Amino acid sequence: MGLFDKRLGVDLGTVNTLIYENEQIVLQEPSVVALTAEDERIVEIGQPAREMKGKVDDEDIQIVHPLQDGVIADYEVTEAMLRFFFDKVAGRIRFFKPTVMLSVPYGVTSVEKRAVLEAALSAGAREAFLIWEPLAAAIGAGLPVGTPAGDMIVSIGGGMTEAAVLTMNNIVRASSDRVGGVKMDKAIQDYVRKKYNLTIGQPTAESAKIQVGAALPLNENLTMEIQGRDNLSGLPRTVTISTGEVAEALVDELAKIAAVVKNVLGNTPPELASDIIDRGIVLTGGGALLRGIETYLTQQTGVPVYRADNALIAVAVGAGRALNDPMLLRRILQQ
Repeated sequence: MGLFDKRLGVDLGTVNTLIYENEQIVLQEPSVVALTAEDERIVEIGQPAREMKGKVDDEDIQIVHPLQDGVIADYEVTEAMLRFFFDKVAGRIRFFKPTVMLSVPYGVTSVEKRAVLEAALSAGAREAFLIWEPLAAAIGAGLPVGTPAGDMIVSIGGGMTEAAVLTMNNIVRASSDRVGGVKMDKAIQDYVRKKYNLTIGQPTAESAKIQVGAALPLNENLTMEIQGRDNLSGLPRTVTISTGEVAEALVDELAKIAAVVKNVLGNTPPELASDIIDRGIVLTGGGALLRGIETYLTQQTGVPVYRADNALIAVAVGAGRALNDPMLLRRILQQ
């Protein structure tokens, strides 16, 4: 590795993009771009664009999520966003282009994989490689994926939940569903609209999920005030929402996540299933931070479930570590 050679692990997510370099996260930005509605000129990228959400007129400024369900929905905007992020990490004027490893959901099509590679190269990468997201999450969480024993990882992202059983750096069984943080936020918005006749924005729903949300009712019922628009009067109104209400709102989405996990467990070879029962299931992704979700999934599956210590950044960390491991890199290139 050269002195000026930048090697970046990239978690290209529906909600956030994280970049890992030299054992640390060097960028964590929302995967959001603000465009002018008339000529689709980029106004802001990342956090500034996210802060404009719900506060600008759609006829003037459009807030775009160029990735949907973990794959590229708008190629040109994704390329511009990646270029901006690479420039932030490596500098606009650079003599050496970075080598990058990007995560992609398991089972995406060859066309979707090629789109990610081409976007990264067009955005300024010297070389670009892809790693399956569950494998990156497992490596980043510190699981011994190179051993013959079976390990199970569940990654709950913004747009997708993936569950996978791994052994010898290979994914043996996997399942996924387009459920995650974004659908959870929408479920909270729908719940508040039906129960309180109040329309709230996605950022408000996300804030409620983070501050008082849980997968199960807690002994301590947390509450917070949320503001929205009354659907009858059209005027602003404030209501108080509790942990129990958020848990109620998320019932259907959590059941879908549990179904993904059960689907993988039900198709896992007996010897590997025995390893998983002994070792447990590890949770990663932003959705793993929801209070009580480990307990909920343990109850649903009968297998112990644990949250990774670095759940939010595990995919980026794993992608970066795989890029710096010659043996693992060779194995990935053969897949």
